[in-house]
Amino acid sequence: MPDYFDIHSHLNFKDFDQDREEIIAKLKQENIWTNTVGTDLKSSVEAVELAEKHENLFATIGLHPADDSVETFDEKEFEKLVTHKKVVAIGECGLDYFRLPKDSEKAEQEKARQKVEFEKQIEFAVKHNKPLMIHCRAAHSDTIEILKSKQQQYGEKVRGNFHFFTEPIETAKKVLEIGFSVSFTGPITFAKELAEVVAFVPLECIMSETDAPFASPEPHRGRRNEPAYVKEIVKKIAEIKGREFEEVRIMLARNACAFFRIT
Repeated sequence: MPDYFDIHSHLNFKDFDQDREEIIAKLKQENIWTNTVGTDLKSSVEAVELAEKHENLFATIGLHPADDSVETFDEKEFEKLVTHKKVVAIGECGLDYFRLPKDSEKAEQEKARQKVEFEKQIEFAVKHNKPLMIHCRAAHSDTIEILKSKQQQYGEKVRGNFHFFTEPIETAKKVLEIGFSVSFTGPITFAKELAEVVAFVPLECIMSETDAPFASPEPHRGRRNEPAYVKEIVKKIAEIKGREFEEVRIMLARNACAFFRIT
């Protein structure tokens, strides 16, 4: 068991090119595990390569909904990766309507494109019995509707986590109703409005993440985020919930291992 499990980071990104091995060595010393997440085929390959080299790293493979290159999900290529023992989830995939084209027709075309790519990855996750790592921004209604539809078809095989969750309680309820979990990251340490939803979600439905190199928590805000800073997320969750830190630390690590079916 890890002491901490950062379930979503991007150690494969260029932001870590200068000191990646040093960061990973420190994580090993502190018994911190992290899941390196792909956003396209290239970064998914890199995530698997990193996970293969380091016992405390795991990999998630998939296609980000707002991929600037407008890459399509190539099942044949991802089939080459998914059988690796360190691949634990599919994603980050989902819907992102935050920066849609201003032209309404183009906006609808982009939404339709994203839905097609999302559904491909849901089918792929079901086929390989992997959970989904959901990226969802300004699109929760459509995302949940698609997941519900797929659950009618495949049942509990459609499972997963909404990463970087910053939505209100009403949205959290809808996520929990379909049996998905949520993970919290850096903003909960400084955005007071998020405390309400952190307090609401049952601890057994929560995981901790950094989304490194993005969204550093206090006291590291304004600098590059690192997986080791997941400790600050865990501390804040315990504080908001009024629970003993050690209890929360253990619970969140267990939640992650169970979610990824690692132990």
